[in-house]
Amino acid sequence: MTALSTSQLSKIFVEVADTLTDDFDLRDFLHMLTVRTASLFGAAAVGMLLADDRNELQFMAASQDNAMWLELFQVQSHEGPCLEAFRTGRPVVNADLPAASGRWPLFAPRAVSAGFQSVHAFPLRVRREIIGALNVFGATLGAGFDDADMPIVQALADVAAIGLLHQRALQRAQTLTDQLQRALESRIIIEQAKGVIIRAFDVGPDEAFRLIRSYSRRRNIRIADLTAAIVSDPANVPDLTAVN
Repeated sequence: MTALSTSQLSKIFVEVADTLTDDFDLRDFLHMLTVRTASLFGAAAVGMLLADDRNELQFMAASQDNAMWLELFQVQSHEGPCLEAFRTGRPVVNADLPAASGRWPLFAPRAVSAGFQSVHAFPLRVRREIIGALNVFGATLGAGFDDADMPIVQALADVAAIGLLHQRALQRAQTLTDQLQRALESRIIIEQAKGVIIRAFDVGPDEAFRLIRSYSRRRNIRIADLTAAIVSDPANVPDLTAVN
């Protein structure tokens, strides 16, 4: 494999850091990573599969269309280097595709017919969990990874996992923000409804909320819906003191 310079590696990791902003797009990020990996190692193509919430691999990104079709074929045929790396948690390195029909009887001939002669696959890890795999395809034999290349490619695979973690963290943060905002808005409406009840029934704040809660239970109405109705039409407040 072609020797990599420090400046090449620095450039890609700086680009990765710049991409991981609050509004980054995961698919764009992973596509960029496959393109940069192919360029760094002189690979014919690079593809990536990620596990969904059922722990089943799905296509996520590829540097070229022919790699995309092969990744999709792996998922459909349930065999191939990405699936092997995902299942075992170990890299597949320097696999000779023309000689791999016994290992991958469906995938290997399809990959050779697509113009590839060698393949490598690296698991994507989040802590101890394997969440996907990165495929690196070669157009020739004998240009495989050496011992110095292995940790670099694995580091790039781990960067993809970091990107996924980053997006999940952003999604969780946004979900929490939305929940807090809804809770705040609901609290404001409840307080406004209590003010209407205090004036309508000449009661204190605690008694006003007790009336609202009791009425919502008797009528099987959500407190949020009841208070919203009270606030929207304070001139026609229902008789919350009625037993029935």
